[in-house]
Amino acid sequence: WIKRMLIRNIGRLTWKRYAKRNNISIEGAEVLKNLPDRNVMFVSNHQTYFADVIAFLHVFCAAKNGQYDSLENKSYLKNPRVNSYFVAAEETMKKGILPRIFAYVGSVTIQRTWKQGKEDVNRKVRMDDISNIGVALSDGWVINFPQGTTKAYAKGRRGVALILKKYNPVIVPVVIDGFRRAFNKSGLKMKAKNVSLSIRFKDVMNVDLTKSADDILAE
Repeated sequence: WIKRMLIRNIGRLTWKRYAKRNNISIEGAEVLKNLPDRNVMFVSNHQTYFADVIAFLHVFCAAKNGQYDSLENKSYLKNPRVNSYFVAAEETMKKGILPRIFAYVGSVTIQRTWKQGKEDVNRKVRMDDISNIGVALSDGWVINFPQGTTKAYAKGRRGVALILKKYNPVIVPVVIDGFRRAFNKSGLKMKAKNVSLSIRFKDVMNVDLTKSADDILAE
């Protein structure tokens, strides 16, 4: 009930940013109708630390209440979807009280293998991180950002392919746009109004998970 309350309140505090101050376009959300309640992974590009994730939570809550192409009627926040999770860098979720609250709402924190703060590193995947993503998938939907960064056109990381091979979730690709123009890098502050935001859900992918991680990532 605490998580439900937090999602509801975060939704109320941020609703105007998406429904009124900017123009959000939601395409293909009808695909959400036929998804199972568990073991679904959304793979998306990434533009801000939190504005993207909050937008996904709004869309998922709206879809749960039969509202697929708009956030116009905010009554969906009375009955939020609580079993939604997002993969985030451990260091990001420790920067201040608001990230810690978002962490409670549904983050699966991971230790990045290639970067620590501003330093480049090279370390092995922490297997507990993979297991925690599996736990989240067993409970609901997980949003994963394979690029692992908000930098435009960054390459995807092989780790997401390994997760897909291990847990065989339903895979839903998503393309987002406009968030980098409307919000600052953290996504907690608006920097422009009347920006066209878009979230486009594509059809479920049928990926041959017997392929190599590199081939899966390329697909």
